[in-house]
Amino acid sequence: MSMVHLQPAGWPRPKGYANGVAVTIQPGDRLIVTAGVVGWDAEERFPAGMTAQAEQAFRNIAAILAEASAGPHHIVRMTWYITSREAYLSEARAIGEAWRAVFGKLFPAMAVVEVTALMEADAMIEIEATAVAGA
Repeated sequence: MSMVHLQPAGWPRPKGYANGVAVTIQPGDRLIVTAGVVGWDAEERFPAGMTAQAEQAFRNIAAILAEASAGPHHIVRMTWYITSREAYLSEARAIGEAWRAVFGKLFPAMAVVEVTALMEADAMIEIEATAVAGA
């Protein structure tokens, strides 16, 4: 699989994500799609705060990808649903550090959407991920 970040000429370079990602699919490559992944542990307990929940969600996504013999470097797209834009912005640096601790320097195409609530009452963040992995 080859992946190329799409950066139109003259556009400012995005911070922490890509405007778009083009993936060349080879025979045997697999598309991996997660459900909405929240930041709870195996006992369905949420840590306090958006950063802690984000880091746990990242770890949960990595675990799901591992089940498909894939890793974070295979992620091409993410959609984040957050319950507080203010909390996200005030914790952006810490969330970025958590991101790098789990995923490293990964820049998929990404959208972040503020929502009024998530299905799990204590969830502050839910993330969908799409990955493409070679055989």
